[in-house]
Amino acid sequence: MRTASPSIGLGLVLIAATLIGGGAVGDHRAARADVRAPAGTVTPRRSFAIGHSVLGRTIRAVAIGERAGATNVMVVGCIHGTEPAGTAITSALRDANPPAGVALWLVDRFNPDGCAAGTRQNANGVDLNRNARWNWRPLDRPGGTYWSGPSALSEPESRAIRGFVRSRRPAVSIWYHQHSSLVDDPGRDRGIGRTYARLVGLPFRDYGPLPGKITGWQNSAFPHDTAFVVELPPGELSSRARARHVRAVLAVAALAAEVSARHAPE
Repeated sequence: MRTASPSIGLGLVLIAATLIGGGAVGDHRAARADVRAPAGTVTPRRSFAIGHSVLGRTIRAVAIGERAGATNVMVVGCIHGTEPAGTAITSALRDANPPAGVALWLVDRFNPDGCAAGTRQNANGVDLNRNARWNWRPLDRPGGTYWSGPSALSEPESRAIRGFVRSRRPAVSIWYHQHSSLVDDPGRDRGIGRTYARLVGLPFRDYGPLPGKITGWQNSAFPHDTAFVVELPPGELSSRARARHVRAVLAVAALAAEVSARHAPE
């Protein structure tokens, strides 16, 4: 996806408001609207093993929607085991009806060992969001909160992330974290991230260029795509908040497909 102009960015916000129910951005009635596929429809759904954790747990992606020629959108519920709220969104998206031309790739847990143990790190004690190749450097110490591992991509989960992103080339990737209550400014192609932030009522701010950050690697390696972090608030999401995030995912997915279609070769 190519960088949107300021005028396109404004259009994204207006179109998204329409897509989520015709009301103003942030309208609670839109958040309560049904996000499930219409009765009688069959939305294609497939599950794929995309790697394994340190302890051998399978990392799975569930694909929703038609895949041939589709714009891929990846949504990751949990990368830090102490920040699990996003899995409620990926779970709810399994019953959603993706926009035309979109394939949703839902990964509940890219760190299944840490999510099972309730630890930020994987079973080797590595913070996977400091283990990507982008600007990697030694951080902390073994067992420390932000230990970046012995080298970039030292962990099987990190290699699974890299392989999956390379193979599917998601036009948009959304990674859920906690507990800062914001949408992280990816530093480029801000229209999609800013639109998401407005739809869910969170501030859009730069969280900083953290070394070994996964979205930093994605945005550097694939400059026509957009990856950003959504920092959810502490605790579990309410049903209303969950619905709002589901609708925001579907809205920006539709926008991504529209932008991709505009720039597709004739």
